[in-house]
Amino acid sequence: YANQADQRFYYEPMLKSHPRTIALPTFQLAGKEIKYPIWISSMTGGTAAAATINKRLAKVCKEFGLGMGLGSCRIILDQNKYFSDFDIRKIIGSDAPLFANLGIAQIEKINKNNQWKSVNSMVLRLKADGLIIHVNPLQEWFQPGGDRLLESPIDSIKAALQNLSFPIIVKEVGQGIGPQSLKALMQLSLEAIEFAALGGTNFSVLELKRNESTLKEYFNPLTQIGHTAEDMVGLINAIGATLGSKMKCKKFIVSGGIDNFMDGYYLINTLKFPSIYGQASAMLSPARKGYKELYHYVKTQIEGLDLAYNYLTIR
Repeated sequence: YANQADQRFYYEPMLKSHPRTIALPTFQLAGKEIKYPIWISSMTGGTAAAATINKRLAKVCKEFGLGMGLGSCRIILDQNKYFSDFDIRKIIGSDAPLFANLGIAQIEKINKNNQWKSVNSMVLRLKADGLIIHVNPLQEWFQPGGDRLLESPIDSIKAALQNLSFPIIVKEVGQGIGPQSLKALMQLSLEAIEFAALGGTNFSVLELKRNESTLKEYFNPLTQIGHTAEDMVGLINAIGATLGSKMKCKKFIVSGGIDNFMDGYYLINTLKFPSIYGQASAMLSPARKGYKELYHYVKTQIEGLDLAYNYLTIR
């Protein structure tokens, strides 16, 4: 079994008793407290099961004091036909941070046409605490009929910050974010940066599989580029050490390939800035089965995380 040992940790069995109550680090997001350092990352935008899954996720957030990002809300930006699929504030409660979600292509078009009122209206209708902007140039390029970005995402994000008065989170969608892009984002007054790193669901791969053209053959190598969550933690630590007072965004959601609480514990305790870890597909699987399964999954993750904080240290 020696070759199976998890080399990320020291195991310290002598120093603490079994925890009588769970006491994990809390996290502040949009002025609200997340009781445990776990975030339910954006998913299910536009799918047939969105309503059921969103309501189960909201219920488990309420139960455990977690926070949640909705999947893409593009479908309800200008009309209400599917609004009920995303309308979960009454379920999640007023104390939990809840974020709406739009893609960078929509933000670019909104800025071009000065339609910021529609974003404000959507966030207000959802009673959300802010907006996630997902940045996905490769996914859009590979997607059949995908949008073409005419402006750099950083410029569109700056426009959003100038025109919207609520907190904004920026994330990728499965490739992660490289050092120059991270440095640019970390100098903006964002609420947080979410990784969506390489290692979780890779939406570029999914879109390329849907494409019937020769793109599959020629562009497949591009789907494997990116940055893992561990890679991004190292990059942020290094960039943060050099930015000093220029660093305005100091909160992070570590996501992308976080299989369980051991990954989450390691990464948020290696990152030198306030952070929580996010899961999407790992939450989606039990959420599809039923609330009982989802509740059990979250409960065991929290209990495991508590054991990690009591008996493990980072090497």
